[in-house]
Amino acid sequence: MQKGWNEKVGSFVQCYGCEAVDASALLMVLTRFAAPDDPRMLATIDRIQKELTCDPHVYRYIPELAANDGFRSWEGTFSLCSFWLVEALARGGRLEEARLILEKMFTYANHVGLYAEEIGPTGEALGNFPQAFTHLSLISSCYNLDRALNEGLHR
Repeated sequence: MQKGWNEKVGSFVQCYGCEAVDASALLMVLTRFAAPDDPRMLATIDRIQKELTCDPHVYRYIPELAANDGFRSWEGTFSLCSFWLVEALARGGRLEEARLILEKMFTYANHVGLYAEEIGPTGEALGNFPQAFTHLSLISSCYNLDRALNEGLHR
């Protein structure tokens, strides 16, 4: 918690000592490592939304700013990360934001409701298809958003 938080940029970061934000930080909420209403987590979610999202789509990270993992060019947005964002927002009580992103993501499934690993700039399916991890995150985000809506966790 101490090394992963970067006070200078005001968010959790991809790796110790760096300034790059990474959508995988959303897992901190999903795994209950951090509370969804922790001010540091809220700041990280806001930064992810500002820097890594394009409407409902979420990039994992910005390659030019991130740790060198061998992928130095832009990929498509990751459907998995979009569903992680939905769930993190839902758990934090930001239900209208979560619902809107989820409803927009529904439009990117194919004719039988399946998702690819990534979505390209013109909405095309990229990467592995169908992607099991994406569908697990879809199920989890739907379950947690529905639970939050039924419990009235609105903010």
